[in-house]
Amino acid sequence: MYKTLKIEYQERVATIWMNRPDVFNAFDEHLIADLHSACQVLDADTSVRVVVLGGMGKNFSAGADLNWMKRASTFGKEENLADARIFANMLHTLSCLSKPTIARIQGAALGGGTGLAAACDIAISTSDAVFATSEVKFGIIPAVISPYVLRAIGQRHALRYFQTGEKFTATRAHEIGLVTEVCSSDELDTKVKELANLLISGAPLAQKAAKDLIAAISDRRIDHTICEETAQRISRQRATNEAKDGISSFLEKRTPAWLI
Repeated sequence: MYKTLKIEYQERVATIWMNRPDVFNAFDEHLIADLHSACQVLDADTSVRVVVLGGMGKNFSAGADLNWMKRASTFGKEENLADARIFANMLHTLSCLSKPTIARIQGAALGGGTGLAAACDIAISTSDAVFATSEVKFGIIPAVISPYVLRAIGQRHALRYFQTGEKFTATRAHEIGLVTEVCSSDELDTKVKELANLLISGAPLAQKAAKDLIAAISDRRIDHTICEETAQRISRQRATNEAKDGISSFLEKRTPAWLI
């Protein structure tokens, strides 16, 4: 179905594998289009509870394919903008998936690869992985990935790494918030599976509501307006059939409907 991806299903987890290992899973217009389509398909698939994004071979993603970048540099204004919008829309779709997402990272996660990691809800990395927002090395800027990287690492760290383009380790990525957990290469798949199982145990509609909640209240002043908004959100959630079943199942010591 996809020229640049492989998708594997295991129980309630779907893994999207970027499948261009010969170029370190660097992305071009074809990989971007395939990722966008796959995210839409998996978002609509109610049998899938968790989506994992990984890269085939030794690397997660080395960012933009240089041949694609070269082609884009010759585009006229309208074509250039249209091309950038396609990339932006793909990242937005990945970030706004209605179910949890995990970035499974090994090797290089450079430029847009760092952006893909940041666009996922959770990122688990091997200890030897390498990250960078390296766009300035090519005379460009990490504009399209910036909302997700800034969300993860904050303005202060972004001011350094967006301007230096320097590479940094998985340990540093964990320190600044880009990566949520670091492990050995041998542990990576086990850690991803453990986390996926934890996510599956949660209620799916509540997880979507939790993602929406974080997006809605992040960086806002705590005042009467936000207090009212959060009260409205919990009152709506408590009224759902999912919440009623979740509370009842806990009290009755039975399995909730979303795990059956």
